[in-house]
Amino acid sequence: MRRSFATLLVAAALLAASASLAARAQGGRQSASGTRVGAGAPVTLTLPNKDDSVRFLLVGDTGTGTRQQNELAQLMLRYHQAFPFEFALLVGDNMYGSEKAADYKKKFEDVYRPLLDRKVKFYASLGNHDESNQRFYEHFNMNGEEYYRIKKGDVAFYALNSNYMDKKQLQWLEEQLAKDTSAWKVAFFHHPPYSSGGKHGSETSLREVIEPLFIKYGVNVVLAGHEHFYERIKPQKGIYYFISGAGGKLRKGDVKKGSPLTAKAYDADMSFMLVEMTKEEMHFQVISRTGETVDSGVLPNQRRRSSASN
Repeated sequence: MRRSFATLLVAAALLAASASLAARAQGGRQSASGTRVGAGAPVTLTLPNKDDSVRFLLVGDTGTGTRQQNELAQLMLRYHQAFPFEFALLVGDNMYGSEKAADYKKKFEDVYRPLLDRKVKFYASLGNHDESNQRFYEHFNMNGEEYYRIKKGDVAFYALNSNYMDKKQLQWLEEQLAKDTSAWKVAFFHHPPYSSGGKHGSETSLREVIEPLFIKYGVNVVLAGHEHFYERIKPQKGIYYFISGAGGKLRKGDVKKGSPLTAKAYDADMSFMLVEMTKEEMHFQVISRTGETVDSGVLPNQRRRSSASN
């Protein structure tokens, strides 16, 4: 009897192990609470996915190398299969702690290797935890510059260094914006000019310096990180502001309730943002680590609408 009972226990254990391996083989993974995460999370696309649009991913504050960051990256890969974005924008704090070669591998390359293998290019901006030498790292595509401009279709992207917004950078920005005739002008950097975060909040001194240029030269969209949550700000002086800083860290419950700035916010889990831009519209979808779409929508090109009405 004892021997038979022991045999039954071993058989049950082997069956459980086989079921677990099968679930992993199918990409299923559950958290301790039973919530599906990463590769096992559902994929539900709300974006139009047009062939002639500019499609990209936005994420910030990534550089931890944790299990949660890897789970979020697995979900990014699944969405790339459904929505083949060409590139990704990093809004700073790309590396927390040391920045040795092994750290770049653990906190970036190992995490996003499947996307890199699919030829997704990452364009980085510097956060307050980042060393300036990151501008030489090949996979951040900064070409040795702390601030730079890239053009994708009808969209011009301005990567800024919000750690040191000195006169030289401001002069460069104004010169570039003044001659830019792109349908969309998008600025991305680390510190948010507007934020409902309890830990940090709006970077008002930065806002005082750069917002006049954004208004004068028709910047449409501003993308930032620093706050470890997602927030879509109500349009400010005709400009769309987003915060996506929960790519590697989360500050749970940090968004101030009832903030007059908030159009939509999510601080319950890590997240990333997908964006699709045509000449006339900006579509966006924000996805949590468990696969929930926590915000989505479409925004008109406010500059084209304004010029058409004049």
